[in-house]
Amino acid sequence: MSKLKSLDELFAGRHFDRDVIILCVRWYLRYKLSLRDLVEMMAERGLAPAHTTILRWVQRFAPEFVKRWNLRQAHRPVLAC
Repeated sequence: MSKLKSLDELFAGRHFDRDVIILCVRWYLRYKLSLRDLVEMMAERGLAPAHTTILRWVQRFAPEFVKRWNLRQAHRPVLAC
């Protein structure tokens, strides 16, 4: 398995703050929102990403988030009842 990059390396060179990117990707994957819905929601917060930018974020970061989620779940202790 490949080594995970640090968060600083993962988001290096991005024009938007990593919290904005994480929020958009998370909302897109979790809720039934369109890319244009997310653009509108970010505009309410004073940000102006294009819908294609958010799509690129989803394509780039969703697999990395899934990898990190699966790794975290694998190390979770199992509780016996």
